[in-house]
Amino acid sequence: MEALWMFPVLMAGIFAGFPVAFSLMSVALVFGFAEFGFVAVFQFVSKVDDIASSNVFAAIPLFIFMGAMFEQSGIAERLFEALHMWTRKLPGGLAVGTVLMCVVFAAASGIIGATESVVGLLAIPVMMKYAYNKGLISGTICAGGSLGTIIPPSVLVVVMGPMADVSVGDLFVGMLIPGLLLAGLYIIYIVARCTLRPEDGPRLAQTADDPPLGKKILITIEALVPPFILIVSVLGSIMFGLATPTEAAAVGAFGALVLTIGYRSFTIAILKDTLIKTAKVTAMIMCITLGGAMFAGVFAASGGLIGTQNFLETVRFGGGATLALVLFIIFIAGFVLEPISIILIVVPIAVPVLRGFDLDPVWFCVLFLVVMQTSFLTPPMAPSIFYLRGISPPEIRLHDMYRGVAPFIVIQIIALVLVIAFPQLATWLPTKLLSGF
Repeated sequence: MEALWMFPVLMAGIFAGFPVAFSLMSVALVFGFAEFGFVAVFQFVSKVDDIASSNVFAAIPLFIFMGAMFEQSGIAERLFEALHMWTRKLPGGLAVGTVLMCVVFAAASGIIGATESVVGLLAIPVMMKYAYNKGLISGTICAGGSLGTIIPPSVLVVVMGPMADVSVGDLFVGMLIPGLLLAGLYIIYIVARCTLRPEDGPRLAQTADDPPLGKKILITIEALVPPFILIVSVLGSIMFGLATPTEAAAVGAFGALVLTIGYRSFTIAILKDTLIKTAKVTAMIMCITLGGAMFAGVFAASGGLIGTQNFLETVRFGGGATLALVLFIIFIAGFVLEPISIILIVVPIAVPVLRGFDLDPVWFCVLFLVVMQTSFLTPPMAPSIFYLRGISPPEIRLHDMYRGVAPFIVIQIIALVLVIAFPQLATWLPTKLLSGF
């Protein structure tokens, strides 16, 4: 099967330092011409047209604009201060507030890395000031920041839906409970650890400059309610079928702009920086998406998909063993590849095979995201640690980071086992919404 050689050649190109998008396109071009001759050009042109005219992919720049505007305008800083007013007196309260902030910002941005960078810059100095354990600081920022993978609206899901032939709205709804479950497990761990070891995350005592209850409520309403209404409007309109993901993303982008103006943070410079960042990130995502579509198209047309299915039948893998193998491949690939690249390489091939075992594609996609997030945290590669190293002070050493993420990796595994054992965690809410409860 010549098509199966596409993967070793692709990995060789990536390890040689070529950009992922160009590696995907180059391998597709070489194998496409070898298999189909000049006819392959027409297939590539059709892929360009499919990607460029996709209504679903039009949501990507809008979600990116929404998150970038939240990041640039100071809205994230307001949210951070408001949440920490309420959590600071809990054991590990600053870390608890940081996880909650990560959930809110992940739901407002959908961009991997943005949550960790923005929240980390806000939270690390505060936790360092109050002598929080450096490992706990590191683990909280890395794990909380990675929630952008599994909390909707994730840009990854906008790419994954068409690749898996699954509704993006169903995926947004299906990932909601597992995402909140993970955040809840993080918080339980932090509170339990800091109750048993108060020195790791001390409670903050009442001070004279603490605002009274009425003032706290007013600050919280001003900082939290408008973004919360925007997030609920975006996700709720998708969940209840009132809008397509692209229409909801347009509402989110416009709402983020209105919020920035309402908070008196809007400037032409902020708008310019936001538009530039949106264009850069969108161009990167769309190039990788096009390369992945070309690669998957040549692989399937060359008989690679049928060959994979025949191989699994020959070795007599059942549905469970096949699922475990695919998840393991995703986990290992997460060490060296961007998440979108993994989606574009693995999903078009794995989903048809898993459908043959009657496995729910929504459930598989949610498992995919949880495994991807776990890989994002796991040393020695751990992209989340690379993000953290870029924003952390020198007092936080690499040893602190590796030690800090270890308990959160265990939590990831617990969540993965729960979703595998109880598929309803991913499938119940989409089924209920489709049936109108």
